[in-house]
Amino acid sequence: MIMIKKLLLYFLLLAAIPAYTQHTNIMISSNNEPEEPSIYINPHNTQQIVAGSNINNFYFSQDGGYTWAEHQLTSSLYGVWGDPCLLFDTTGSIYFFHLSNPTSGNWIDRIVCQKSNDGGLTWDVGSYMGLNGTKAQDKEWVVVDPATNTMYATWTQFDYYGSTNPLDSSIILFSRSTNQGITWSQPQRLSQRAGDCVDSDNTVEGAVPAIGPEGEIYVAWAGPSGLVFDRSLDGGSAWLPKDIFITDIPGGWDYNVPGISRCNGLPVTCCDVSNSPYRGRIYVNWTDQRNGTSDTDVWLVSSSDGGNTWSEVKRVNNDLPGKQQFFTWMTIDQTTGYLYFVFYDRRNYSGRETDVYMAVSKDGGETFSNFSISETPFTPNANIFFGDYTNISAHNNVIRPIWTRLENNSLSIWTAIINPMILSSDQQQFSLFSLEQNFPNPFSDNTYFSFKIKSPCHVSLKIYDVFGKEIATIINNKLLQTGKYIEMFNTTLIPIASGVYYFSLVSENQIVKHKMLFLR
Repeated sequence: MIMIKKLLLYFLLLAAIPAYTQHTNIMISSNNEPEEPSIYINPHNTQQIVAGSNINNFYFSQDGGYTWAEHQLTSSLYGVWGDPCLLFDTTGSIYFFHLSNPTSGNWIDRIVCQKSNDGGLTWDVGSYMGLNGTKAQDKEWVVVDPATNTMYATWTQFDYYGSTNPLDSSIILFSRSTNQGITWSQPQRLSQRAGDCVDSDNTVEGAVPAIGPEGEIYVAWAGPSGLVFDRSLDGGSAWLPKDIFITDIPGGWDYNVPGISRCNGLPVTCCDVSNSPYRGRIYVNWTDQRNGTSDTDVWLVSSSDGGNTWSEVKRVNNDLPGKQQFFTWMTIDQTTGYLYFVFYDRRNYSGRETDVYMAVSKDGGETFSNFSISETPFTPNANIFFGDYTNISAHNNVIRPIWTRLENNSLSIWTAIINPMILSSDQQQFSLFSLEQNFPNPFSDNTYFSFKIKSPCHVSLKIYDVFGKEIATIINNKLLQTGKYIEMFNTTLIPIASGVYYFSLVSENQIVKHKMLFLR
């Protein structure tokens, strides 16, 4: 009878835990229909991570993203209406930027900045930028200069959101704060050429600012001229007299992907300020359908001369032609100069099933390794709004993407605990070893791990709990010769509680993980 109960617990626990992939998936929240997420790692304490999602959801992790507390943001003065952008400043304060929905005023009539000094438990009522009568202020993004703690914001202003009147236009605006968001400068117009107000290909949108090594401000956006670029070398006081053309966007930035109610390929701008060989290089990442409506791809261009000239367009996703990759975002780990991309990917399916993939470039955007990070695919529904973007943050080899998922018509947002040692599915095609299931399993005392080394290599054998935290190290980076090995795990030496655990065998370019159950 005791054994039957133990086996029943075993199967219940296994059913409740998703399959363990190379990069552990963590559901941040499924409350309040979250979508369009943002995430940011505190560069001064990578255990602290903040995230947000539409419309007013805030999340805070103090253990590197394994567990999350969540709250809902309010602003009695200006209201909260989505497009979250989260960041830490250099003092550790948290900022949540968003659109407005004031009780007195007009819908999205300003960009709001709210600040918290206690991990998001409490927020100030906020400051704002861009208020200009009844004009709409939309799709903001903000960065902080690590040298001066100055914050720079760019966004789109609509004369009248959604208008088809040719007299109504959209422009890109810029503002800065030098006093931790208390006040913001009078907005400056960046875009020489205006767009329309339809919120489509000929609207100017997608302005994401980036900081250069000497405090330069770089920003690119999409619109009727394709991708264009502007810069300031004096903290935002002066900008180029004429925007620089980067490249065209065949098919436009507003396109259709089956199962997605609204899909766009708006650009993301980053600059390498690390001490890598590519320090100072500027990158712009976006998606478009230049290869056809059934073949959306992820693209990258770069500039090594401050944006004066740009490289040829490079394809980031490395699958065969004919599949959809969309909703990209890019970041740079400023301790290594590595570029990380996250995007939805349908390379493995003939229908609308969707995985989440990442790509990494360690050579300044010349080559890319692609790898899947979602544990299982999902199928989006065009009747349920999915948001307009994913997001990703990285610092000192801590890499945390964030994305939206739909399951049984229910939205949720997720992150993954990315293992920086295993960043290419291509590399894993050559197997250095094989790892068998532990025996016995389930176990109540000792268990054994059996594996074969096919070619001499350094390996580590470790045990983790369901949150990905290391419990025990059986082998630590040891050079093993070709042959079969059996290792024992003794729970009397390392006491653990009953539950599901994982064990992994890792080499330089391969990782294999299995699930096991311990029952007292």
